[in-house]
Amino acid sequence: MQFELTKDYLEELKNAVESSSEAKVLELIDGLHAVDIAEILDEQSTKEAKAFYAVLPEELAADALVELDEDTREKFLKEISPEEIAEKIIDNLDSDDAADVIGELSEEKQDEVISHLEDIEQAGDIIDLLNYDEDTAGGLMAKELVKVKVDWDVATCIKEIRSQAEEVEKMYTVYVVDENDVLQGRISLKKLLLAPDKTKIKDLYNDEVILVKVDAEREDVAQVMDKYDLVVIPVIDEIGRLLGRITIDDVVDVIKEEADKDYQMASGISENVESSDSAWVLTRARLPWLLIGLFGGILGAQVIEAYEGQIKIHPEMAFFIPLIAAMAGNVGVQSSAIVVQGLANNTLGLDSLWKRLFKELLVGLINGVVLGALIFTYNFFFSDNLTLGLIVSISLLAVIVFAAIFGTLVPLMLDKYKIDPALATGPFITTVNDVFGLFLYLYIGYLMYAG
Repeated sequence: MQFELTKDYLEELKNAVESSSEAKVLELIDGLHAVDIAEILDEQSTKEAKAFYAVLPEELAADALVELDEDTREKFLKEISPEEIAEKIIDNLDSDDAADVIGELSEEKQDEVISHLEDIEQAGDIIDLLNYDEDTAGGLMAKELVKVKVDWDVATCIKEIRSQAEEVEKMYTVYVVDENDVLQGRISLKKLLLAPDKTKIKDLYNDEVILVKVDAEREDVAQVMDKYDLVVIPVIDEIGRLLGRITIDDVVDVIKEEADKDYQMASGISENVESSDSAWVLTRARLPWLLIGLFGGILGAQVIEAYEGQIKIHPEMAFFIPLIAAMAGNVGVQSSAIVVQGLANNTLGLDSLWKRLFKELLVGLINGVVLGALIFTYNFFFSDNLTLGLIVSISLLAVIVFAAIFGTLVPLMLDKYKIDPALATGPFITTVNDVFGLFLYLYIGYLMYAG
């Protein structure tokens, strides 16, 4: 049953914590997931959260901390001593989550926390992971895994697996390595259990294994796991040695973060922000694209001013300026959104630039003809100015075709030069298409009325 946080529940929990009734607190949180605990911590004041957190069982407390959003976790960690972070949190986390938590601390506090870790091997694993860029496979991977040597027999493997599995919360697969830890392949538990004890692993394992290198971009890791429908993928170094593994939960986090970032970029927000951020941070993230929109509005005004004389003679043209600008912006955003989505999930295939542009040209022509015919029909019945109807219809067709091509071309060019194509799906595309659409409309009107 899904947990629903209510004010009454929070009040009851608060009273139990304040009265030091640990049994009551444990009763209230019985059966809750770490995500539910994180939700409770989010709704409490810093003082209340710290008191509640102190009562939690160590493993649940550590898992709940990982589920908090980064800003909340960072504030919370400032209230906890290095010794408590080491003993109550880090000791109960997998190496990848532990490295993420420690990585959010100041360098001085990182050293203090690591100095309190009793397990030297665990400390070494965390230090190794901290050296990797967080946007690479190395920054995503965990060191905990189960591996066996290619020259072992089945009986030896099963004994080793029992020993290694104590450190692994979820065992998805068993990796096979040689004496130098170079990855050779993988073997299923079913095969191990059904094989005779004396059978050699080299006669059983599967040498076809999908893997990633430690310096691979995390978006590439997500694409590989999505393409091959994997729940776990091994990570190797430049010479093929097995370093760790990445599990599906980490990749889901990556996909969510990238989706959030792309959505914000498409909305004209230049950096990753949360609704809880300060007014200054939110302003700083929004203002750059609003300035671009302001600049585009000024350009649009300049275009209209350049044709002021024509508008004075034919003021009816002003009625359709909002229509032309809106259609230009909408079509451009549609085209760019489709391309950005295809680039993000790697579904564009092997289409060449010209093939993609031709397809958008065809789509633009069809949409332009349909919408142009509709607006011409409207003008035919509700206006006695046939020339205006032709101007608006032809302009709308031209604007839609241009916006479709431009909306396709820009994200493809940005991607080619390793710039996030999501930048193209927001105010930039809308502003450029608005300005150019106005120019096309007024220029076509100038030509047709002059003729």
